[in-house]
Amino acid sequence: MSIANELRRIQTRIQSVQQQLAQLGPLRPGCLSCQYKEPKTKKGPYYQLSYTHRMRHINEYIRPDLVPQIQQELAEYRRYRELNQEWMELSIQWSRLKIQQWKETQPSTRKCA
Repeated sequence: MSIANELRRIQTRIQSVQQQLAQLGPLRPGCLSCQYKEPKTKKGPYYQLSYTHRMRHINEYIRPDLVPQIQQELAEYRRYRELNQEWMELSIQWSRLKIQQWKETQPSTRKCA
């Protein structure tokens, strides 16, 4: 496959990733877990959301009726991270191909100072 075709393929994929990012709903980082006031007997369950934001670790208690909403926001955040990672990888590939394309069009004139 030619460099130009590969560049077009990558650019198309980047645009697709950008569109998917624009469609994400509310999101938040973290991990949701069920804790117990008495762990040995598993009495007094409660939900806890833990995450780090601006270099600070945060724990929040979550009401049981809000758990589905928080789980959706956590899933959206995971999807955001996946898409962001893919975009970065595609951007690096695109940049490398552009450099390779530029090198192929330039005359070989390497000089040492």
